[in-house]
Amino acid sequence: MSTTPVLLTDREALTRARRRIKPEALFLHKQAAERLHETLEVVKRTFRNPAIVTGHPDFWSREFPDARLVADAEVLDLREAAHDLVIHAMALHWANDPVGQMIQCRRALRPDGLFLAIFPGGGSLQELREALATAETQMRGGLAPRVLPMMELRSAGSLLQRAGLALPVADTDRYDVSYADITALMQELRTMGEANAQSARDRRFLPRGVLTEAARLYHDHHATEDGTRIRATFELVHLLGWAPDDSQPVPLRPGSATARLADALGTAETRLRDDSPGQSD
Repeated sequence: MSTTPVLLTDREALTRARRRIKPEALFLHKQAAERLHETLEVVKRTFRNPAIVTGHPDFWSREFPDARLVADAEVLDLREAAHDLVIHAMALHWANDPVGQMIQCRRALRPDGLFLAIFPGGGSLQELREALATAETQMRGGLAPRVLPMMELRSAGSLLQRAGLALPVADTDRYDVSYADITALMQELRTMGEANAQSARDRRFLPRGVLTEAARLYHDHHATEDGTRIRATFELVHLLGWAPDDSQPVPLRPGSATARLADALGTAETRLRDDSPGQSD
């Protein structure tokens, strides 16, 4: 007997959420774009056939006007070996199969092509997650998924290798933002296109009493120093990997070194004392 897997994201709900986007709310996308431009400057390579996978084409077409825009569908509209650069921009956190998305991007790369991804990570909205969960548990005896679970850095980095990308690099940036109150924060998430689109979400409105208690808890634990606003954390995970190519460096086989590190450093080698059990001075 086969069972249908439960998907993380309700794609129809996500599409509806993205229709409510207001450009002035996309500050996190601006930070992501700056980070990507900085990375490409460090790489110092001219890319002639870039593609960007995203659910926010209007914003990213302005940042990379020469790139081909690809919707972040389950099956990406990418041809094999057609691009020397593929960027997955601010959409991987909503993917039902993130490693599958990355494999499709890797297949679209030519040998030694570059893959970049940037998306909100597990450190994002910890304060909101905590306040809503505590308030709902106290007042209703349980909780519903209210904030999207996002990947931690370690998990995200391992996806690069699972996707078959070489020379993987994973890193994060953290941003601390303040809001007037929890309602202002949740409203901005809606205008960012990041409203709750989880398949397992509670379709009913959050009860007013739960929201009031969550607002109190949030302010009590995460107010700014002057007490007039609340703090919210956003984390961006950025990933880098290359399509495999014979020209890329590979690590040496263990035990294959032909020179001693001490000789290279011009220093004397000192043997460590063996303090293992059963040994005496």
